[in-house]
Amino acid sequence: MIRDPYIEREARNAAFILLGVLSAGFGIEGFLVPGGFIDGGVTGVSMLLSRLTPVPLSVWLPIINLPFLAVGYRQLGPAFAVRGTLAIAALALALVVVPYPHVTEDHVLEAVFGGFFLGAGIGLAVRGAAVLDGTEIAALVISRRSPLLKVGDVVLIFNVVLFLVAMRTLGVEPALYSILTFLAAARTMDFVIYGVEEFTAITVFSREHAAIREAIISELGRGVSVLRGYGGMSGVDQSVLYCVVTRLEVGRVKQIIHARDRGAFVVYHPLSDVDGGVVKRTRLH
Repeated sequence: MIRDPYIEREARNAAFILLGVLSAGFGIEGFLVPGGFIDGGVTGVSMLLSRLTPVPLSVWLPIINLPFLAVGYRQLGPAFAVRGTLAIAALALALVVVPYPHVTEDHVLEAVFGGFFLGAGIGLAVRGAAVLDGTEIAALVISRRSPLLKVGDVVLIFNVVLFLVAMRTLGVEPALYSILTFLAAARTMDFVIYGVEEFTAITVFSREHAAIREAIISELGRGVSVLRGYGGMSGVDQSVLYCVVTRLEVGRVKQIIHARDRGAFVVYHPLSDVDGGVVKRTRLH
């Protein structure tokens, strides 16, 4: 039997999206809606509007996300837009037809676990090459057109404005719980997307570069690039090591470096993603 890579990939994406929809729906209906809290981003706007108007959340979600999906169609391609549209439509449908239970009356638990399941759902949808919240699409477009703003800056400004509005309309206490929801959702989403293996790039300036390079390769099995550098103060040519390891391996790299050169100058750079090379990761499509 001939296996079609495209069908396998789309089946995997569909599974991620379905799990994401069910998880996000549980977070919304099982925790956030009963508690009267909102999340950040476009989902939070939809939830706020559903609180202030008679129109239900299942209607606001696709309406508010539609312009962002249209932008995604132009910026990220039709396949992404189709997956995103189906994912958001499925979430709206799940909010109507799935009988999610109301789990707890404790507001802290509602805020934290509502954010947890919603963030997990959004993260799973992203792993399925789709979105359940259009905020990131808008932030990406704005950051491309404004050299002063990064994606994270746009998302932060958007959510600051949203929660200030929530304080005026919902009250201070529900808005503060909503901020807790947003923080839980954001952290969970990052964990689901990037996993435990968040990567760190390490740049090493040391006279013992050869010994450090061989130890990293032999003990950790990681690739190390040797760059040619020039000391700005010393005026001496030197070799600079550059390698990428997982967050869990940073401590071991520090031990390797300190055992061979306690005076080494080391710079650590957190990375959001890597691909190829010796560091192996399943690539999302």
